Amino acid sequence: MRKIRNPFKDLPGYNCFGCSPDNVHGLRMTFYEEGDEIISRWDPKERFQGYLNVLHGGIQAALMDEIASWTVYVKAKRAGVTSKMEIRYFRPVDANGGTLTLTAQLEGMRRNLADILVRLFDPEKNLCAEARITYFTYSEQKSRESLYYPEHGKFFGE
Repeated sequence: MRKIRNPFKDLPGYNCFGCSPDNVHGLRMTFYEEGDEIISRWDPKERFQGYLNVLHGGIQAALMDEIASWTVYVKAKRAGVTSKMEIRYFRPVDANGGTLTLTAQLEGMRRNLADILVRLFDPEKNLCAEARITYFTYSEQKSRESLYYPEHGKFFGE
């Protein structure tokens, strides 16, 4: 498993809710690549609860959308935006229960659409939610010009 670097963190004004390490109100997600998967391990905070001690479904959606974005960056080697997201919630997620694991896989490309499968697991490895997310992707040139997409090697310090 290799750590994915965040090449956006030093851009002036960068404050992504999902992955900025400096956004005090954000999720502060980090990512790893292992084979075909992008993986994130994330510790819930009480401030992200919906029902008492239950992680808010919107926060779960944000976690899944963010890892899908990083899957597009690393696996499709371009930037994109969410086009469609379908989530199935299987069980409540304890907001105080320990580290969650998210996995994401690029299932395929249809022209400029990336299809991604994301799964969210609790600390006991129970599947809690699953999302099928479609990203509209931009060409590598447009990704660089408009969305600050760096050279692919910058995600790994190459």
